Amino acid sequence: MNSIFKDNRVRAIIFILIAGALIFYFKGSSGDARRSVAGIGEPKQEKAKGSTTLQMDDFKVDISYLYSYDIEALVVHTKNYTGGTLGDKLAPKDLALAWGKVAEYNDRIDFNWSQNGRWYYWKTDTYAELNPVGGVSGVSKCSANNHIIGANDAVRASVKKIKAGDHIRMKGYLVNINASRPDGATFYWYSSTTRDDTGDGSCEVFYVTDVTLLD
Repeated sequence: MNSIFKDNRVRAIIFILIAGALIFYFKGSSGDARRSVAGIGEPKQEKAKGSTTLQMDDFKVDISYLYSYDIEALVVHTKNYTGGTLGDKLAPKDLALAWGKVAEYNDRIDFNWSQNGRWYYWKTDTYAELNPVGGVSGVSKCSANNHIIGANDAVRASVKKIKAGDHIRMKGYLVNINASRPDGATFYWYSSTTRDDTGDGSCEVFYVTDVTLLD
């Protein structure tokens, strides 16, 4: 084989590998997690009525609509739950979402987002970093952990593909979940309905009927 041709082929392979690595770095989950998006407004919600019921693992699951919910957001972290509990099957994925100044400054503030045990967490090196977003309370008001319950197979498939760095819009309902089984076992999940709360009970239980990947 001609050595020049061989050398060129080797260079081409190396170039492809390097290009692929760079694409993964900038487009993959770790690079996307530091992305920012400016101009995202607050989630919109309006009082709603109605409910739906489903059967899962011998549980009768009542899903009560509290508010219609329409949110545009930057996904800053995701977490899959596969433990096999009713909660894991209802909402196999949690999304940590940001909007407003938090989404805008996500690439400049080292938030170190994480999720575990159905909670989301963030930390920075100094509180001074948070001045552009209104301090700790500003982060709380412009970010939230969401337990995502897909309304149908198409929504569930879309949610499964969502990754950190995605700019998305989701519509549906904030809901309360009350489930019971013939043997007396019960399960409940109650959604937060405000962006000002923190701590236990501050996550949104989000029954999603529509998902759009904006960019």
